[in-house]
Amino acid sequence: MLAYRHAFHAGNHADVLKHLVLVQVLRYMAEKDKPYRYVDTHAGAGGYLLKGQQAQKTAEYREGINRLWSRPDLPPLVADYVRLVQEFNLQPGEDGVQPVLEKGMTPPLALYPGSPSIARQLLRRTDQMRMFELHPTDARTLAAHFGGNKHVQIFNEDGFAGLKGQVPPNPRRGLVLMDPSYELVGDYGKVVAALREAVVRFAEGVYMVWYPQVSRVESAQLPKRLMALSPKGWLHVRLTVSQPGERGFGLTGSGMFIINPPWTLHAQLKEVMPFLVETLAQFDGASYVIEEQPA
Repeated sequence: MLAYRHAFHAGNHADVLKHLVLVQVLRYMAEKDKPYRYVDTHAGAGGYLLKGQQAQKTAEYREGINRLWSRPDLPPLVADYVRLVQEFNLQPGEDGVQPVLEKGMTPPLALYPGSPSIARQLLRRTDQMRMFELHPTDARTLAAHFGGNKHVQIFNEDGFAGLKGQVPPNPRRGLVLMDPSYELVGDYGKVVAALREAVVRFAEGVYMVWYPQVSRVESAQLPKRLMALSPKGWLHVRLTVSQPGERGFGLTGSGMFIINPPWTLHAQLKEVMPFLVETLAQFDGASYVIEEQPA
């Protein structure tokens, strides 16, 4: 269904949804002065070369971030997310010189930030980052980009098991992002089990779960299973952009389920989801769903 290493899928329509939502939740968390802990259970490499061999194998970014890249009519929330990706593309080159663009110009789309890099752009100096990545190569790449900061810890470990040691955080404010590849069908059950335990230990935390829309009953059932363990409020958003292939396989869309979501998030998504459907649609039946249980 999906390749374990995210480089094959970097910048696709699922990343657009996931990271647009992540940006808004991170901005909400920063509205309070009190620091918080950001936990990424499946952090990946932190950033991806879109012209690299893995990304070019499927070139999924062409139907994702590429469709938004140079549009002048982006809604403010979408423009906010795209601007962060553009800033990631302005990193210093091998000569240490950071590119400079004239006002109004858009940088070439060459890189895509993973969730850790999105978060680093928005976390404050007092906030904490805890990142788990099981693949040894990606974990080394992550450490090379994020090492040396006392507020950042990187673990070459299983994020499902590692989450237990991260909640409750000190101070008691936290945001957890859980986005495994679901390459193994057992990941669906692991998501539910890990979150069930985490919510018991830290009920006031904000938990974000990404999941793929694929031809598996486990994928269809996951949102309802997460609703059952949400002690307070929750929000679920799903974006469908394509149809399954001839054999019934393929990533047709994705969803985000948020436990204890910001109260502002429903209205924000209601404003931008029609635009994402129109812009990212690959067939006439593209659609979105937003459902919510307020706290």
